[in-house]
Amino acid sequence: MIGNRVLFALAVAAVAAAAALPFLGFAPNRLLSGRPIPLSAALELPWGLAVLPGVWLLAAPFLRPGRGVLAATVAAAVLLASGLLALAGHHAAQLAALASPAARTSFGSGFWVLEAAALLAALDGVRRLGLAPAARIAVGAGAALLLAAPLLAGQLDQLSILKEYANRRDVFADAVVRHGVIVAAALVPTLLVGVPLGVLAQRRHAVGRVVFPVLNVVQTIPSIALFGLLLAPLSALAGAWPGLGISGVGLGPAVIALTLYSLLPIVRNVAAGLDGVPAPVRQAARGMGMTPRQVFLRVDVPLALPVFLSGLRITLVQAVGLAAVAALIGAGGLGAIMFQGLFANALDLVLLGAVPVILLAVAVDSALRLAVALLARSPA
Repeated sequence: MIGNRVLFALAVAAVAAAAALPFLGFAPNRLLSGRPIPLSAALELPWGLAVLPGVWLLAAPFLRPGRGVLAATVAAAVLLASGLLALAGHHAAQLAALASPAARTSFGSGFWVLEAAALLAALDGVRRLGLAPAARIAVGAGAALLLAAPLLAGQLDQLSILKEYANRRDVFADAVVRHGVIVAAALVPTLLVGVPLGVLAQRRHAVGRVVFPVLNVVQTIPSIALFGLLLAPLSALAGAWPGLGISGVGLGPAVIALTLYSLLPIVRNVAAGLDGVPAPVRQAARGMGMTPRQVFLRVDVPLALPVFLSGLRITLVQAVGLAAVAALIGAGGLGAIMFQGLFANALDLVLLGAVPVILLAVAVDSALRLAVALLARSPA
């Protein structure tokens, strides 16, 4: 009998990927697709033992999902994810020793499916364990260290994505900083406009009936189309007042577009958080002699904060992703590396920009989820 259907589905997907999809790809240079390398070709001892934790993940769906089984599943999943990285790096080094310097070894589709299945199995196990926020932080930190170990040990240096990084080390660091600047620059006006607008929409329903439809329409506009719509008016504004330092391309339109996209989750969650404050609590605060300002700051804000942070989480994750698209209008950031790879037909260069964006979004999402969990557990 299957005790954990999620883990069973992930195990089936992993077995299918290991059997039918390439684990790695080897090409004579970065522009050619090369030949696929199955997982079986990389499983020579002793490095093949890296996939041994996968045996537990195949058996775990049929075991009773107690806390011991779940903890072992999380450990096995993280060890498998780290082991797959080390195994790929070792086989890439073996291939590089027999090939020209221009040769490239890339992660195959099978690797990505196996890695995703292992990480999702770990996340499912953590969720089912119901750990406290501090324990989640400890587990996350331990998992991050294990996953980073092959990279820090230099075992992945012969993989194509690391070769692309070595060729663009300085540009990559600047791109990461620029990406963070774009997101932070959009977050400031979003909060300055969105929080008061959410409070006003909650207190005056007529304002909400106007604001929410407008923001919903903005959300339906594709990001590239919105950048294009801003190009003409901002170019005209730059021509009329060049001293403003705003143009139709670059950081300015990127920040404006991201701000417009980010307003809806902030405004909606501020209004929803304030709506969720129980009326008897407000009445009790007023009965204690609190002024309306004190009721808002000492009662409404603390009780609405978890819902607001959930909106902030959505906003930041969305902004991290959309900031990559802003590279099309000259804003820079990690999106510039991604589009360079697309234009050069270099998949690993695309991944060099895309993987940090994913990791940054996951880190922001996890941090704010933990913040919401901590607030939910804190005494009233």
